[in-house]
Amino acid sequence: MEAELAAVPATIAQELAVWIKAVRGEGKWEHAGRSYRSLARYWHVLDPILKKWIADGVESLREITKDDVKRAIATRKGTPARSIHIVLRNVFRALRQENVIFRDPTRGLVFAGINKTPPSVPSDRLAGVLSHARNDFQRLVMVLVCVHALSGTDMRHLLLTDLDLPRERLIIRRPGKRHIIYLDELTYRCASEWLRERHRRWPATTNPHLLINRWTAVDTTHSPIGTTFTAIFRPTGLTMPTLRQDRIRDEAFEVNDPLHLMRLFGISPQTAMRYITAAHPERTAKLPR
Repeated sequence: MEAELAAVPATIAQELAVWIKAVRGEGKWEHAGRSYRSLARYWHVLDPILKKWIADGVESLREITKDDVKRAIATRKGTPARSIHIVLRNVFRALRQENVIFRDPTRGLVFAGINKTPPSVPSDRLAGVLSHARNDFQRLVMVLVCVHALSGTDMRHLLLTDLDLPRERLIIRRPGKRHIIYLDELTYRCASEWLRERHRRWPATTNPHLLINRWTAVDTTHSPIGTTFTAIFRPTGLTMPTLRQDRIRDEAFEVNDPLHLMRLFGISPQTAMRYITAAHPERTAKLPR
């Protein structure tokens, strides 16, 4: 890392040295430090972006704007673009925390590759369901069901640590496996708003679950939330299982691929095939003799 820093302008090198210390857990905020192997992976992503900025005359990372970050992300697509977003946010967030910069140019940026609700989600149905939400809690639950097809069991057992807003993902832990959801703009916004509301209402709660209420927030046994989800959907005239099944069925109509359903919803091959068969009965229909 010292050799890499020696190859960049002095001011940028000093700024990146602060970032490295912060990532290693040696900054203002105590936390478990990342390994040098992780740093090397970060640098692999960061290096070509730095070279481009330096070639353009940038002498300090304080000069970088939100538009600069957007252009850097736009140079790649898919997973590589997501990696750029994650690394740049890591750098600038650390520099802001260490008071090296005054504004974080990555603040508020949502990964451009997933900034829209999946096209297979009927927008009129989603809007109709969300219009019945009375608070941030209900809105997040509705989105998790209508967009990501989570079950009540999935949501009850979500932990705060399962929601990773910096990486824009949510981990669903199921028996013997885990499923990762990458957050679209709507889910990201709803999750962020719920986190703020959760902290505002119960700043001292020690319950580790993401979704809590007035009872579980003060429950010393740290129990998950009960069966309140059913009541949330009652005003819509639809049940939660129906909305969940409709979401998977809509995706099956849109994309005739069981592997896609398995990856997107974390369902079993058998379940995925049942949805594909229901959506495309011609696939399994017998040919006439």
